[in-house]
Amino acid sequence: MKFGVFLLLHSPDMKPAAEVYGNALEQARLADELGFDAVWLAEHHFSSYGYGPNPLSFAVKVAAQTRRVRIGTAVVVLPLYHPLRLAEDIALADHLTEGRLDVGLGRGYQRYEFERLGLELSENRVMFDEALEIMLAAWKQDTSSYNGEHFSFPETTIFPRPLQQPHPPLWIAAQSPGSIVDAVKRGYKCITGGSSAPSDRVLQSWQVFRDAVNESGLGWPQEFVIQSQVHVGEDDAAARAQTQNALWHLRSAGALRANTQIVEKGLAVEQPQPNEPPPDLMYDEWILFGDADTVERKVQRVLDNTGITYLNCVFAIGRLPHAEVMKSMERFARDVMPQFRDKVGLSGVVGAPA
Repeated sequence: MKFGVFLLLHSPDMKPAAEVYGNALEQARLADELGFDAVWLAEHHFSSYGYGPNPLSFAVKVAAQTRRVRIGTAVVVLPLYHPLRLAEDIALADHLTEGRLDVGLGRGYQRYEFERLGLELSENRVMFDEALEIMLAAWKQDTSSYNGEHFSFPETTIFPRPLQQPHPPLWIAAQSPGSIVDAVKRGYKCITGGSSAPSDRVLQSWQVFRDAVNESGLGWPQEFVIQSQVHVGEDDAAARAQTQNALWHLRSAGALRANTQIVEKGLAVEQPQPNEPPPDLMYDEWILFGDADTVERKVQRVLDNTGITYLNCVFAIGRLPHAEVMKSMERFARDVMPQFRDKVGLSGVVGAPA
């Protein structure tokens, strides 16, 4: 089983960017030292939900300060870019990270961001499909041209070509059943779960993924990646007290997805969401919080019910102080992670139990 560290680069109280980036880089260096497999970087624009407008640039910085950990984008919002320019930017970042780059791609879900760039969120699927087709051709062919609904250009050759051939590993962010099936059919690795998704939604995503793989004839094993908020406290009581920080993520992402987010001079205002879980239910079923023994049991529960092969951990959560984030990472790496290094979830063989 693999483990990653996801950095949203958020700031609920709009702290200076230098502080946000400094803390994130320290967490990335610690992830490298502790033996995590990867550091993943978000992309967001125009609000305190995320100070990460260019994850590829940040990936290069992380690579310069680490030795072995892979660096991924989770995700580059593909419709926000011209695909030829992005294909070159990814290739350059692949060289500057010395081949440690993984590229997560997504369609985007925040109308707030799309509107400010003069784009229609309703067009994101078509734009994503066209852009991905263009980038793959640009990486794999000596020259390419395109004439589509959103992008058109004459014969063009990009420079540089990626260091990893034919391109860095590609991941697709997929939350809905349709998106998961589409990612499987395309043959790409799939990141699912959501940072604060309830256990039943994670189970549903696994079942959709398992069935899609079986129906596609791809065969097993396949990588199944879940992203979740993780906090290992000194004891259960201390960890439970941090549930409010997990709620900040749920509320902010939910409001941005529903296009109800209030943003005041860049500050994403925290707003309770319809049907949000009570804190005790969120602690028990939605997030991997607790002391080391409790978090181990929660991870094992996921392992027993899904074919998980990779857990992407969100340690920097809400207003959780940086020092507490670092301690949580250390406890997880010391007391939880070693218990699962030689384990994988359900085999995923046709007919495996749900």
